[in-house]
Amino acid sequence: MLIGEVSRRCGVSTRMLRHYDSLGLVTPTGRTSGGYRAYSADDIRRLFHVECLRTLGLSLNDAKRALDEPDFAPAELVGELIGHTRARIAAEEELLRKLERVDAAAPAQWGDVMGIVTLLRALESESGAHRQQAVLSQNEGAALPVEALVEAALSEDDLNVAGALRWSLARAAGAGLTDLAVGLDSTVVEVRRRATIAIAAVPAAEATVLLRKALDDHDATVRDRAALALGARRVTEAVPALLEMVVEGRSDVEAAEVLGLLAEVVTAADDIVRAMRNTLDNTVDAPTRLRITQALAELPPAAAREALNELAGDGDRKIAATASAILRTRDPRKSDFAGRSAVELP
Repeated sequence: MLIGEVSRRCGVSTRMLRHYDSLGLVTPTGRTSGGYRAYSADDIRRLFHVECLRTLGLSLNDAKRALDEPDFAPAELVGELIGHTRARIAAEEELLRKLERVDAAAPAQWGDVMGIVTLLRALESESGAHRQQAVLSQNEGAALPVEALVEAALSEDDLNVAGALRWSLARAAGAGLTDLAVGLDSTVVEVRRRATIAIAAVPAAEATVLLRKALDDHDATVRDRAALALGARRVTEAVPALLEMVVEGRSDVEAAEVLGLLAEVVTAADDIVRAMRNTLDNTVDAPTRLRITQALAELPPAAAREALNELAGDGDRKIAATASAILRTRDPRKSDFAGRSAVELP
């Protein structure tokens, strides 16, 4: 069979067949009277074996060894091919993820594509400063690979980079909340913490729903961050968690300030003061009672006055002095007891 017919029947170009011949891989056993290559049945069989081995990823040299060396052991080579193939598949899958993220960002121009690809590459950098700069340098209104930003935000342990990522996600107008919500269900507490903080930075109404869910988390840090964010949004469901923070001494000053914001809602103010007074009546722990007294300073004067007047006469002299000082600062003319206790106490 001449080279042209072999090429047509086997699907191997004549150029490749000549290359195989030059390597001694598939050498036609005969020649015509005109000097043309003539392939025998055994030659065609060897050609099929070569093509079969190539589909497994073997190089031409390895294919020649496999066919010509009787003691050639394929196990090690096949193992190497498996490793190389897995690495190639992983690289292709990573490329696919990047392409999907570029597509999801809906870039309008090639300049947007370049910006997204640059950001994706920068997020893989080992330099925190490089990662941070790449995130912060994104132009306002530019297409963003939100899924990649969320993935980075949930795994980033550099505080500066994490802050930049949260800022970028906040700009996305809630586009990353679905992926961040997955982080709230993670079995890894650190991921849930990062997800909560990132969600808190998003002003969208959907973020408030997710933060309510985080209030029930087993981890105190997750609950605290959710409560502070919800309180800042005037969501009164956060009151019990904020009071717990004051009682337990976890970011109690910040929690008290947020309780003060919530107390601007008239109905919430009375509930907050009632809960504080109830806690005061049921605990003898001096540091806890002092933190609650100090927290009352953040509430509206009208709501907290009665409780502070009572505390100004408390048996704990430090608590009494603190309550008196708060009353004097707020309204010295209406705090006669506060003034009197200030004189009586050393």
